[in-house]
Formats: sequence, structure tokens, C-alpha cells
Amino acid sequence: MANEMRFDGKVALVTGAGNGLGRSHALLFGARGASVVVNDLGGGPEGSAGSSAAADAVVAEIRKAGGEAVPSYDSVEEGEKIVRLALDRYGRLDILVNNAGILRDISFAKMSEEDWELIMRVHLRGGFKVAHAAWPQMRDQEHGRIVNTASAAGIYGNFGQTNYSSAKLALLGMARTLALEGKKHNILVNAVAPVAASRLTETVLPPDTLAALDPGCVSALVAYLCHESCAETGSLFEVGGGFFAKLRWERAAGRTFRIGRAITPELVRGEWNTITSFDQSTHPTDLASALAPIMANVHAGPSKGGNELIDLDLALGYEFPDTTSSYDERDVAIYALGVGAAQQPDGGDDLPLVYEMHPEGFRVLPTFGVIPGLAVMLEMARSGGSAPGCHYSLDRLLHGEQYTEVKLPLPPKATLTNRSRIVDIFDKGENALMILETRSFDEAGTELIVNRFTAVIRGAGGWGGERGPSEERNIPPEREPDARVEQAIGDNQALLYRLSGDWNPLHADPTIARAFGFERPILHGLCTFGYVARHVIDSFAGGDLRLFKSIQVRFAESVYPGETLVTEMWRESEQRIVLRASVKEREVAVLTQAVVELYREIPRPVPPAEGAPADRDASASEPEPSGPASGDIFHAIARHVADHPEVVDEIQTVYQFVLTEPESTWTVDLKSGAVNAGKTEQAECTLTLSDTEFVAMCSGAADAQQLFFSGKLQIAGNIMASQQLEFLKEIDPETVLAVAEERRAEGGDALSEPGPPAEAVEPRAAEIFAALCARLGDDPGAAAKLDAVCRFEISAPAATWTLSCREGAEVLEGSAVQADTILMLADADLVALATGGETAASLFQKGKLRIEGDLPVAHRLGFLHGLIEPEGGES
Repeated sequence: MANEMRFDGKVALVTGAGNGLGRSHALLFGARGASVVVNDLGGGPEGSAGSSAAADAVVAEIRKAGGEAVPSYDSVEEGEKIVRLALDRYGRLDILVNNAGILRDISFAKMSEEDWELIMRVHLRGGFKVAHAAWPQMRDQEHGRIVNTASAAGIYGNFGQTNYSSAKLALLGMARTLALEGKKHNILVNAVAPVAASRLTETVLPPDTLAALDPGCVSALVAYLCHESCAETGSLFEVGGGFFAKLRWERAAGRTFRIGRAITPELVRGEWNTITSFDQSTHPTDLASALAPIMANVHAGPSKGGNELIDLDLALGYEFPDTTSSYDERDVAIYALGVGAAQQPDGGDDLPLVYEMHPEGFRVLPTFGVIPGLAVMLEMARSGGSAPGCHYSLDRLLHGEQYTEVKLPLPPKATLTNRSRIVDIFDKGENALMILETRSFDEAGTELIVNRFTAVIRGAGGWGGERGPSEERNIPPEREPDARVEQAIGDNQALLYRLSGDWNPLHADPTIARAFGFERPILHGLCTFGYVARHVIDSFAGGDLRLFKSIQVRFAESVYPGETLVTEMWRESEQRIVLRASVKEREVAVLTQAVVELYREIPRPVPPAEGAPADRDASASEPEPSGPASGDIFHAIARHVADHPEVVDEIQTVYQFVLTEPESTWTVDLKSGAVNAGKTEQAECTLTLSDTEFVAMCSGAADAQQLFFSGKLQIAGNIMASQQLEFLKEIDPETVLAVAEERRAEGGDALSEPGPPAEAVEPRAAEIFAALCARLGDDPGAAAKLDAVCRFEISAPAATWTLSCREGAEVLEGSAVQADTILMLADADLVALATGGETAASLFQKGKLRIEGDLPVAHRLGFLHGLIEPEGGES
């Protein structure tokens, strides 16, 4: 065939080639033009004494078909002899298939040390010995192909094969590492896990199955992997019975605990489902990608704290997905009835709250604003969802406090977008306190409602974290109240209020109520909350609901339907009323530290200015000036860098920020100290995120790590360098505000340049390598110690230099010589290395030096130190 894959002029060595798979491989190579070394000790499958017959028979077959072959009868433990035979006979060696193997199957309890050692000697040590002998020849000729024969037993385990499976998986590890070391020499190394009819499978598989498992299927794959046209390396393949598949590692997304946490077995147990779930998974391909989440966590800073019930690193600041909710006049009327309005037969003064065709107009109780935010939390609980890092059940949660603010009088019906987040978590000793905020916006983007739910999570405290505010607030003065209202709670009030969406069975089911220690179902705390708000509006706002601004309460005790609620109110100012609610029959306070604030005048919606954010505060009497924009922050960064040159000295990295919504691109060059609008070709770390998220990250309102792991922040290039951006939090907020004020005063654009870039630093790579050439001429011994070829890939600006110390010493500009080691670093970092300010190890640890190829060579670069003087002549 015109496109037949041939091996003419190539030499192939196949171990264990007297039977089964090895024989099939050898015959195929011979038929395709290769000269074949057929190695087989000729022993039994369990490792018994050898014979030359098996290898001779295969050689005869190859020669009979017109091919070239030579037999080898040595044990693979004598790999040097086998390889020497190939070189003496054919002068080269291009292909090695490590296929030799035996079985000593026995359960682990009965396995002898001899059973273990013999398997290891043949499979693992034998594979090493032959490959180790072949390696110098393949490296010198800059060409080689190696295939190690692994096994499904090594990948998955198999009863009675502890020795065999251990050796076979070790051969895979050998192949992966040799692939890394050999790639620069065009030596490609792979592994196959075959299933085929052979002496090793004939004792474990039935005859009809063996008949279908043609070894030629496996040989076809092995031959392709060994052909010069194949570029695959470092891979594992399962093959047999017509099936071919590449196998890769899969890792669960897992669970990361920030450094500094007290990690206990109980904490691990609580996260076990996450640790073991493959719903989200990754596929590490090398050591760097495998270590990436670990190193990112190491550089992410200390843990905020937590325990098995609450993990602050995941929960604090979490933003829930937006939800949409709608309500109409029917929902509003049911809520009003649920909080005790319109109890008179004719509705009395409350009729506008429950009758949509009232001649004076339909009115919405402002505390109805609590319903959309509550619905978000209840729906999440109903569906079994929770915020990341929250691992407590609903029975641990108590509603501790509630704050509700209405920005405008609520319309009779609306469709709302609700945005919720966890704003604070405090450690109260035995319990934890969590504050969840929900902001609700109408279809025009006008903010209507703000809710803050303070939840007590029983038993979730005790990690030693911040305790939060401890002082009592809104304490009534020691005088008679300015107003006092008594109202009887209906016997069925809890059943009526739950129609507004709070379906917790504690308020309806006697059995569940008793299980929680109550004699009967209790009233919702938010129902009491609605009662007292009505009492304040009637007493201090003349019944005008539109003057109500906000209410904040602490839930101190439960209320039973049928009891009498007493609301006592003290006016602290025209707009501020402190209150306390109690149950008359039991003389216990049920709402404490409570306050209602009123508007001085009815708030009016303000049309948003053209281009203004849709979620601006619509209750403002006049448009507020826009706050700092991302461009202002970059201007402030430029000033900060100019005032703190140590930032440039410490970081030495070029960053590019690609912002979206709206789009802009900025370059922060922390090598030269320049901050510019626009792209750069020299970026070493690129961060992509929305404009809003960038502003939040720089202000501390959003955590960079949480943005990264939630997919809102993407990092390309040197990921580790992103950890050095913590200095952004050190930028004085007043500087940002001042920049914004200057921009507005001048009518400037936040996206304009922050000023002329810092003076560019003259590259010194050419000077360094000229000095190196002179030094090597004076000290030839330095080159002899290196004994390698190193290529330096320089960036910022780009340049390539090669140092060859294999035979003598030579410094070349460019990359004409094949390198053992490639070192990638910026010109400024090369300067630091050449002046002695940094070592190769320190640059590597900081992520400023990347190394490909032979890593130990980098440790022998000490003779570069002191090649040049630092700028200014001072060390």
C-alpha cells in the first residue's frame, strides 16, 4: 500500500517475544521492514528454566517471510547484553517494547517474598535494565520509541495479583517520567494495558474468549506508537478484542480548606460527599496541573475560620444566583390579613389593604417587602440547596433578627429580581450568627426592598472567630411609652399567615411543634413583625404607609396564636421610633431592640440618568454622583506604584486586566512601574473578569479566590503571580475617591491614560551573556561542571540565548543547538540572577522562572552570579 506505515532501516527490540503478544509484535515489525531483536528467556509463564526454542522459532518465521531478525536468550535483568546484541548486529536501536513477564498469582496472605521479588525482578527491574541500556543510544541519535506493557490489573487491581499489579502500575509511572525526560531528544514513551490471548491469560480466560482476543489487535497499536510519524508520548492505552482507548486520570473537584484551619477527621467526614463526588471533575495531565489547586491554596492566605458546619472561606461573601418572583393584589391582601389587618367586619380603616377596588386606592403594607427575600431562603431550603460551606440542617436555624427597608412605596403588583448574598458570619461561642442580605429590584432595575436576615445557627460556633457587635441597640428610655397598642392574635393566625409563603410545619403541625418543645404550633416571628409595624404606622405616621422606611427587630420569645400582643413605642425623633413588643398573658418580651424609621416626606422615584446603573438607589431625591470606576482604580494604582517603588522591586511581573461589561483592557507593568490603558504583548499573567467584579475585588467587597473558583475570574499565564496582587488591597480608598473627584471635576473619562508611563528599563541580556562568554574563557572549569546545554528564553523584551557546555564552552544568540534545559524568565529577573540578587531556586519558587527539561541543571547555574553590577553599581 502506498501509505503503509513502514519501519525500513529501523531496529526494534521486543522482550518476551517468543509467544503471545511479544511474538505478534515482533512479527509485525519484521513484516514492516524493521530489523528485530527477538528476546525471550524461553521459560514457563511462572518463571521456570529457559530455552532458546521460543525465540528461535519467531526469528525463523520473520526470516522465512523475508525479514531480518536475531534471537536473544538473555534475561531482561541483563538488559545491557540484550541491547549490546542489537548494537553489535545492527549498529543502532530505535524501538523498545518492554513486554517480558511472568505470573505468580496467589492471595496476599499466602504470597511469599520470593513470589513478590520474582515478579518485580522480571517486570519492573527487567523493564528498567533494558530501557536504561537503550537510553544513551536513543538520546545520541535523537530518536527513540519505547512502549511499556502495563495491565488492567495494575490500573484497577485484581484478586490474587498484588505482586503483578504493583509491578505493572510501576511500569506506567516509569513510562510517564521517561516521556518527560525523553521528549527533548525525540524519545517518545507510552504504555499499553492489553487484553489478548497469551500464556499469561490462557489460565484465567475461557477458550472461546481467548479465541476472540487476537494479539494482532494490540500489535497494531504498539506499532503505531513506535512509528516515527506518531507524536503521542506519556500516554496509557487500553486495548484488546478490537477495542482501543486512551486512559487518563480523573480527579474530583474536591474540597479545599484554607491554610490555618484546624482540620479534623470530623471535618473531613462532613465534606466526604464533596471530596468523593465526580459531578465536577478535572483531568490533571502533569505534575504542575496536579499541584495547581494545592499551590493556589498555599498562596491564598490564611483561613477565615469555621468548622464542620460552617466554612467561612466558602460561605462568607457568597452570592446566590438571582431569583425572580412576582406578586399581585391577591398576595398583598392575604399578607395584610395574615398580620392582623382588617379584623373589623367592614374592614374599617384597613379596607384599602385588602380591597383592590377601594375608592381611595389599593395600599400595600410596607412589611410585605419581607416576603420576596424570605421566599428565596425557603425555596432553597425546600429544594435541599445551600450556600457553599454551609452544612447544617434546617432544624439548627433560628431567625434571630430581621431588618427590612423599602426604598419606595410598594406597587400593588410587580415582578422582582432578587439578589442575595452572605454579608457576615460571627462566632458567638456555642452558636454562629449569619447575616444574609437580599436586595429586590423591579423590572426597570429600580431597587425597591432591602432585607437582612440574621440567622442563629445552633451549635455552629466555637472556631474562635470574630464575635461581631455585642452592645445592645435600640433600648427604650426609662419612661412611659409615647404610644401603646394591644391587639389580640387570632386563634388561626399562624394558619392564615403561612399562606404568604412561610410553610414551616412548626407553625401548623402540632406533632412537629411538640417535637421542638412547644405545647402547640407557634406564630411566625415575621407575623409578629408585621403586627408591630402596623401599630407604629397607625400611631406615628397617621396611617400613611408611604412614610414607612425601615424596621429592625430581635426575636426574643415565641408567640402563640390566641395571645394578646402589646406594642410599646417611644419616639426618639421625628423619624425614629424605638419599640418593644410583649405578650400580655405571660408578661414576656417577644420583640426587643427594635426600631422603626420613617421618611420625612414620601419618597418619589427618580428617573435614572442616561447611562446610570439600573440598580441605583431610586429613593434618592436627586441623582447621586457616580462612584469610582475601574479606570479610577487603575489611576490610583499608578499613583500607589509611583509612591511605593518597593512594589515593583518585589513583584517584577507584567499583568494584563481584561474587563468586560463594559469592555476595557489595562496593563499593570510591575517591572517598569507603568500603568497603561490597552494591551501588551509582554503580559505574564492575564486576569479576565467583569468591570463590576474588578471594582468589588479591589475594594475588598469580593474575594479574588472565590471569584476564581466560581468561574467569575479567569487567569491565564503565570497563575501563581496572581497571588502577588494582594497589594491592591493596600491602595488607600481616599486616593481612589480623590481620583474620581478629579475626573468628574475635569469632565474626564475614567478609561483615559493615567499619565505617561514610567521610563522604560534598558534590557541587559546581551550585556550579561557577553560577560558570561568572557568568564567562561577565563574559567573553563565552570563549563565542565555544568556539562549541559541551556537555552534562556527571555521576555520583556523577548530574546533567546543558548549556553552550550557539553564539549567546551560556547555562548550563542538564538536557539540553533538542541537544549537539555530551557529556562524562561524576564530580562529583569535575569539581571537579578546575574547580579546575585536572586538565585535560580528563589526565582523558581516565586513563579518568575519556568524550567523545562533537566531540572537539576538549574541548580548548577551559580557561576552566573556576579556577572554584572546592579544599576548604580551597588549590590
